[in-house]
Amino acid sequence: MNKFEKQFQRIQKEKGFIAALDQSGGSTPKALLGYGIEENEYNGEEAMYLLIHEMRVRVMKDPSFTGDKILGVILFEKTMNGFVEDLPVPEFLWKKSIVPFLKVDKGLQKIESGVKLMKEIPNLSERLQDAKSKGIFGTKMRSVIYAKDEAGIIEIVKQQFEVAKVILENGLVPIIEPEVDIKADGKVEIETILREAILSELDKLSSDQKIILKLTIPTEADYYTELIQHENVLRVFALSGGYDLDRAARMLTENHGMIASFSRALLDDLKVDQSTEEFSKELSTAIAEIYKASIT
Repeated sequence: MNKFEKQFQRIQKEKGFIAALDQSGGSTPKALLGYGIEENEYNGEEAMYLLIHEMRVRVMKDPSFTGDKILGVILFEKTMNGFVEDLPVPEFLWKKSIVPFLKVDKGLQKIESGVKLMKEIPNLSERLQDAKSKGIFGTKMRSVIYAKDEAGIIEIVKQQFEVAKVILENGLVPIIEPEVDIKADGKVEIETILREAILSELDKLSSDQKIILKLTIPTEADYYTELIQHENVLRVFALSGGYDLDRAARMLTENHGMIASFSRALLDDLKVDQSTEEFSKELSTAIAEIYKASIT
């Protein structure tokens, strides 16, 4: 069995969750602020990305951050191209049996028809081949639904699947992430439209085209069971969407077959000025709670 097959089997069948360490662009200052670093403490984009990389390295090197509970990690491109202990990040992660994914979207367009579509992704095939050569297994791309607008929701799903087919053609497994804003009016109705739109696109795939879904935890427990069981779906990840760790974990526990792919809920209690022992304790506590919620 080659590496890709081992990683495929691990993501499909094994217990654990996905750590999202892919904050980029406009979300990086907020992530650093949550970590305890104010914007006036660094000057310029290069310094900002160096600090966020140092935070991610601290997380990835922690003794609690292992393949025992963590199946995969979603990386920002600069993180993919970085190093941990003189090893390229994807190689360092796979030594821990953690499958590396790459965030490939380039941000969002302005809101229209109640949704924010992805911006155009330039040179996508070249970037995918570069990622594949560096040991990346799959990709992630995010767009957001803010309102109950059927045309907008259908368009967002259509765009996600169109890009996913390019990713599949390049030999990587796409994570499709049409996030539903947790504060959206009519969230339940949005989830109904979204589920049907995803099922419609899934049914157009050939039997060998496997994708991953990353979805906001639904209001109604087990609402995405049909998606979880679909033959073209490798796994369904849950995003925390701004819920705190306790609430996100509690809701996830009620959704059997979904596993966590948390960012904020994983990292919220980590601070730059914590001692090694304090940092490790907070991280291991979050990992244990998210893992427990992901194995229901």
